[in-house]
Amino acid sequence: MKQKKESFVNHPIKFATLVTIDNILVNMESSIEHIEENWFISNDSGKWPLLLKGVNGQEVDLQLTEPFCFEEDNYVEFGEGRSFVQITDVVRTEAFDEMFFYAGDDLGMTYTKEWTKIAVWAPIATKVNLVLFENWYDEEGERKACYRDDKGVWRVDLEGDREGAWYILEVCVNQSWRKVVDPYAKFLSANGKKAMIGDLTKTNPQHWPKLEPMQAKNDVIIYELHIRDFTIGRLNGITKKGQYLGMTETNTFDEKNLVTGIDYLERLGITHVELLPVQEFGSIDESNRQNPTHYNWGYDTTHFFVPEGSYASDPYNGYSRIRELKSLIASLHEKQLRVIMDVVFNHVYIWEESPLENIVPGYFFRYTDEKEMSNGTGVGNDFASERKMARKMIVDSISYWLKEFKVDGFRFDLMGILDVETMKQVTEETTKSSKDIFVLGEGWDLPTAYPTEIRAVTDQARELKEIGFFQDKFRDGIKGSTFESIQPGFISGNDFSIDEILSGVRGSIELFSNPRQAINYVEAHDNHTLWDKLKRIHPYEEGVFLEKRHRLATSIVLLSQGIPFLHAGQEWFRTKHGIENSYNQPDWVNQFDWGQRAHFEKTVNYIRGLIKIRRFHPAFRMESYKLIKEHFHLLLVESDCIAYHLRNLGELDRWDDIIVIHNASLHSKRLLLPKENEWYVVVDDQAASLIPLSKIGEDCVNVSPLSTLVCVNYKTK
Repeated sequence: MKQKKESFVNHPIKFATLVTIDNILVNMESSIEHIEENWFISNDSGKWPLLLKGVNGQEVDLQLTEPFCFEEDNYVEFGEGRSFVQITDVVRTEAFDEMFFYAGDDLGMTYTKEWTKIAVWAPIATKVNLVLFENWYDEEGERKACYRDDKGVWRVDLEGDREGAWYILEVCVNQSWRKVVDPYAKFLSANGKKAMIGDLTKTNPQHWPKLEPMQAKNDVIIYELHIRDFTIGRLNGITKKGQYLGMTETNTFDEKNLVTGIDYLERLGITHVELLPVQEFGSIDESNRQNPTHYNWGYDTTHFFVPEGSYASDPYNGYSRIRELKSLIASLHEKQLRVIMDVVFNHVYIWEESPLENIVPGYFFRYTDEKEMSNGTGVGNDFASERKMARKMIVDSISYWLKEFKVDGFRFDLMGILDVETMKQVTEETTKSSKDIFVLGEGWDLPTAYPTEIRAVTDQARELKEIGFFQDKFRDGIKGSTFESIQPGFISGNDFSIDEILSGVRGSIELFSNPRQAINYVEAHDNHTLWDKLKRIHPYEEGVFLEKRHRLATSIVLLSQGIPFLHAGQEWFRTKHGIENSYNQPDWVNQFDWGQRAHFEKTVNYIRGLIKIRRFHPAFRMESYKLIKEHFHLLLVESDCIAYHLRNLGELDRWDDIIVIHNASLHSKRLLLPKENEWYVVVDDQAASLIPLSKIGEDCVNVSPLSTLVCVNYKTK
């Protein structure tokens, strides 16, 4: 008997989606067993047949016979039924990436006095308008239609001098109009509500100081700080508190007439200042930034190309934040201090509101196989760096900060979320600028929806030879687990951390291609400060013993092979009053306490001494594992004490031999020294100095409890 065909009348179309370049999936209102009617796709340019590939319940799988027309609204037709084709999963296919990858360098706003050009990548939009405003606060503006160019780029050309005009974009995607801010904007209003047309040449300082070339990347000593923390204190002598400009002020002093601010950084002796995020972020209301409870670290990026407005003297002025951040960087360069930007590309703040999501829904963020938003970052979204235009945005941003702001390095937050190829392109881009640009990141292996073996995690470090990786095992070996606050480490008598210590002091030779990839540290902005952790481990211990443990930890970091990283205030036992993650706590928790720094001036000088020793003596920063293997020799390994000999240094260093002893015991240790040499102490439990503190008159040396001792042998003439 002939099968009765089912009528489209009984099965109206619910919706239709483009899931690949040549495949449409139609969802019907009810299940269907067999359909014989013809299917078509239509738009303003015509009508074409579709091939029926299969039916599965309520789903009908259709194949295009002609290329899909992304420039127009498209409809599936089935008998008398008709449904708009939504563009969805296709944006996450390789074919889409190939079809619409745009390699040009003119996205965003390009300004001259004669004309302004604006370009936005919006490949699935069918209409785009530019809306111009005279003032940032205007609600009504002048609309100008954009035209579609190659690779899904929409453009508009404006005649005349438009400097100071504000704009947003209106984008029609899947028959829905969305108002968005240009994701490649270079100037923004307060809270990033509008972009501005501006002249970047007007934002430069009077001159960019010339930096002396670095001898090697192993010379780097990083000091991480938050602009507001560092400048907001009441008694620091800084006028522009909480602002970019506060870090440009020189000749500032505290109540005890000790230097503060940028002069303090110069005096400390570090080489690189790492600024917590200064890319525009969304977690602070820039119109109320002086409120002491309105605080955030800034790991909530909204725009990749614009400085944060809450640190500007006038966040409503499109020029202010750019000029003032450039002035900050120039001021640090004047002191021969280099600047590392802490950049956040692994996620954005409220992805649903992001211009990226509204312009090309579903493209810039990573999805699981179940089509759920990937959340390896733990903040609701993972940036899909593996997609070509997402990768391009990261590399374009890096290139922009290098060229326009002359930064000297980048610290990638949650770098393990990003893919290896993106980070390779980042290092290629930085190398074009200067061989001295330093790149480092957090290589944590987080549960994102992308294979571990092609992400920039620590296990892939040998593929990324120019990138430094934070050494969490060394960190935890020194102080105890970061995530178990009462677990002790080497400095607190943990018998099980000695292997991590031995690995770390040699630059984690088993993990990397070269020592400069090992970023050695014991505290950073997040989690407990070292002081607060020690207070939890030893709640009843006298302060003097806590201070000794703390100094021991910092000395281990500064004297180990690899790159040392210090958290601002670590040199004077910084506390955040027991609060583990202070990202949204008020100023009284986070501010740099210059009074406490003054109280512990002796310890600050001790750390300064260690830094000087490191900078003057290349033996503490050897450039290859070959050299480390040749010169590093263990003398003593105990659960609470290690000693090693940097021997026969020859032309490598001004000292011929160096012995380093880290004693984490509550008792003194006695070590037999090589007899053939005369030994001088340069570091003990009280001081660290380039000039010998004392001469050792016998063949043994006593090392005080909870301390580091360094003794050296001078070259014979």
